Amino acid sequence: MSSTDFEDITEQLHTIADYCRYGASLFNQAELFYGHGNDNALSEAFTLVMFAISLPKEMSEDVMNCRLLKQEKQDILAFFQQRVDTQKPVAYITNLAYFAKLPFYVDERVLVPRSPIAELIEKYFEPYFSEKNPPQKILDLCTGSGCIAIACASYFPEAEVDAVDLSLDALDVAQMNIENHGFSAQVMPIQSDVFSGVVGQRYDLIVTNPPYVDQEDIDSLPTEFTHEPEMGLGCGDDGLDIVRVILAESAQHLNDDGILICEVGNSQYHVEALYPEVDFTWLSFERGGHGVFMLNKAQLEKHAKLFTGAVIAE
Repeated sequence: MSSTDFEDITEQLHTIADYCRYGASLFNQAELFYGHGNDNALSEAFTLVMFAISLPKEMSEDVMNCRLLKQEKQDILAFFQQRVDTQKPVAYITNLAYFAKLPFYVDERVLVPRSPIAELIEKYFEPYFSEKNPPQKILDLCTGSGCIAIACASYFPEAEVDAVDLSLDALDVAQMNIENHGFSAQVMPIQSDVFSGVVGQRYDLIVTNPPYVDQEDIDSLPTEFTHEPEMGLGCGDDGLDIVRVILAESAQHLNDDGILICEVGNSQYHVEALYPEVDFTWLSFERGGHGVFMLNKAQLEKHAKLFTGAVIAE
């Protein structure tokens, strides 16, 4: 859109609702992809509009009829143009994403938080734990922005949480979020190649959203995903290079009653094909999501030879 286009639009559109509708139409015409917090064009436009005018999204519907100032209109249109021209996820434009009802700073050094694990945290990982029976020590493996670690610290205020990642760039973002949420004394960011940085440590809960996208899906991802760090998405032909290591080594980092919760998304098919003997507990979600399994320490030890063999055979 040129400056002339901006002028024409701002003279014709006046309310928050006008700009939400216009943005949705613009995004649909551009055939954008929605998979980073919103699932449709109208929600995407609404997110950008409310961010531009510094209002929360949880407002009365009456606010939709409020008229906008000229500068506000121009700011909104600039965001719309950036979304269409760059095809960046909205979270990278606003540097803001929500996870487990908490706000997080994000940029292109980390994935945009969107894991269904958020729902598990909000429910205190029941039935494995509860608000009255919390885990005392938690490991967030492949922490990225730190969203899982920080959300765990928020819902389990007495727990010690280690947030590990191989990427120093990701850990810089995680550190920023840890400080923003005031959890510097509770959440420890650690550079680690899977478990290499936590040798000898044991946890009640290991929760992980590792890279798991297989090569076929990597090759067909929409443009929006190309703005995310590739090392946070793909992980070998079947997407399970890191998952194999997690399964082989988690038992030695769990306390006796400890559990592993791991997200593998669409690679659930590959997990089940690779380990047909293993009785994975696949978790369900009220808000949508799939491909998250639970194994306890006893199960991990029972299949230790199988898991170790899969790593050696890789």
